[in-house]
Amino acid sequence: MFKSLIFFVRFFLLWLLFFAIDRFVFMFIFHKKLRDIPLSDKFYTYYQALRLDLSMAAYLAVVPLIVYLFWYFTKKSTANFKWVVIYNRILIALFGFFSIVNFNTYREWGSKINYSAVAPIIFTPKEAIASSGTSPFMFSMFILAILIGSGFYLNFLLVKKQITFIKTPIYLKVIVAILLTGFNFLLIRGGWGTAPNSQSMAYFSKYEILNHASLNTEWNLMSSILASNKINKNPYLFIDQKEAEKTVADLYKVEKDTTISILKNQKPNVVIFILEGFTANLTKTLGNENGISPAFDSLINDGLLFTKIYSSGTRTDKGIIGTLTGFPTLGLGSIAKWPEKMQKIPAISQKLFQNNYQTSFYYGGEAEFGNYKAFILSHNYQKLVDKNSFDKKDMNSKWGAYDGLVFNKQLADMSQTKQPFFSTILSLTNHEPFEVPGTAKFGRKNSIEAFKSTAFYTDSCINSYLNDAKKQAWYKNTLFIFIADHGHLFPKNKYDISQPERYHIPLLFYGDVIKDEFKGKKIDHIGSQQDLAATLLAQLNISHKDFLWSNNLLNPYTKHFAFFSWDNGLGFVKDNHYVTFDTIGKNILYQSEPTDKEKTNKNLALGKSYLQSVYQQFINL
Repeated sequence: MFKSLIFFVRFFLLWLLFFAIDRFVFMFIFHKKLRDIPLSDKFYTYYQALRLDLSMAAYLAVVPLIVYLFWYFTKKSTANFKWVVIYNRILIALFGFFSIVNFNTYREWGSKINYSAVAPIIFTPKEAIASSGTSPFMFSMFILAILIGSGFYLNFLLVKKQITFIKTPIYLKVIVAILLTGFNFLLIRGGWGTAPNSQSMAYFSKYEILNHASLNTEWNLMSSILASNKINKNPYLFIDQKEAEKTVADLYKVEKDTTISILKNQKPNVVIFILEGFTANLTKTLGNENGISPAFDSLINDGLLFTKIYSSGTRTDKGIIGTLTGFPTLGLGSIAKWPEKMQKIPAISQKLFQNNYQTSFYYGGEAEFGNYKAFILSHNYQKLVDKNSFDKKDMNSKWGAYDGLVFNKQLADMSQTKQPFFSTILSLTNHEPFEVPGTAKFGRKNSIEAFKSTAFYTDSCINSYLNDAKKQAWYKNTLFIFIADHGHLFPKNKYDISQPERYHIPLLFYGDVIKDEFKGKKIDHIGSQQDLAATLLAQLNISHKDFLWSNNLLNPYTKHFAFFSWDNGLGFVKDNHYVTFDTIGKNILYQSEPTDKEKTNKNLALGKSYLQSVYQQFINL
């Protein structure tokens, strides 16, 4: 009897070794992040990983266990388990694929592969392939070959293809079956304790990279997929809910609801450019980078620039929501995944539509990607133009139509549109795989050069658009707003996902409709992408009381702060003090003034209250 159980010992050993190899490759790829970490901590990662590795192996063992128990209760003395070899091979190949996606996901987003990374592959594969355009293909294939090759070899060495049973009394078989099933369940759950396994079980170090290395890749993916539909429980309960809500309410409380008026009239046309990946570091003014965005930098001289604005998250779906609705990010989740909830939050487009504006949305890619279309069509955008609106000959980019074509299309349409109009343009060329029509200004030898080239191209398209717009009758009565959807690792290539600089984006108001005394002015108050909604509506003398998470940046009584989040962390900025926090490992990842513990703790408490409160409102929608 016990000899037959060796099958499971070898099965588990196979998977534990495979996970260890995957972990070693992960740490090798990101070895630069490990340079200053003690060797003992690196080795301890493998021990700390065992709990979730065993849990994942136990999940995989469920099918062989069921088959084993079936044959165990028959009168057969042997059972053929050759199929387990094929079963393992399929899983090894699948997990190898997940691993290379994980490496590239981590490189871009600073978090391990999860539902947010896999969903585009399933639902919008073309766009997902385009997003991976700058991933190192040959290196990824090399890593995939190593993982699959080593996994297949371990599978060949360790998996028994036949199991022999000895005669055993039925009562003893029942006991063995209960013990085996129970033990496997305990491994899945993580033991007898009150708290079952969670991502935090892998977290042990002050070094974030070691926590991520310890976290089993496949277990994390499976957990995030299962959790993606569980939205009735707040995962961010840090303090009493009423206390958290009061803390946040105090942040938004103003002595007087007023605004500094910067416009010559209160009913101009409004065009918002949401610029893909247009981080503040692309500009000379905010990032001290020469020649990447000369047009944008020149616009600053005649516009109103907000210099300390932070994106709400790291991805375009979150950036669209943050910009156009003022609704914050939700850590791992995005309200865009739940259209039934998303449609309940107000948007700028709805308010302007109610005030007799003609509304339109322009995007050169597939509007279904990231649930953009669900948002657009549920928030009173009367006209949607996406890749399906262009000729096939114009689909020269992997994403769809280049920015120049989209900008020109919008420009032509506005000349035929009744005023006042509100139009949103979402650019896409400055997205992986960073392709441009014609010559790349900075070359394409590496991702940084390619990124700078696409940013320069988008910048040139803005310049061309405005030059042509100036010839239109509607130009003098139009407010142009330029804002990024999120920050980016490039072009600096040095700010981790947990550093506030990664979220720093430009916000520029521009146009003849701005009063002369505000042209060329810079406002240095800290603010968020979310604050655009309240700020714009106040200028148009339209109520923004429904935009609970948006501040009027031009109200002298507004408190100045910014909140942002990513898959497993949050950041809060106030009084020029920055703090970021890992919501799984419960570690402070970054603080701008390590010696000022009081300010750090205060801002961290604000950030926690903020995330807890916004997620609770999301649940209640």
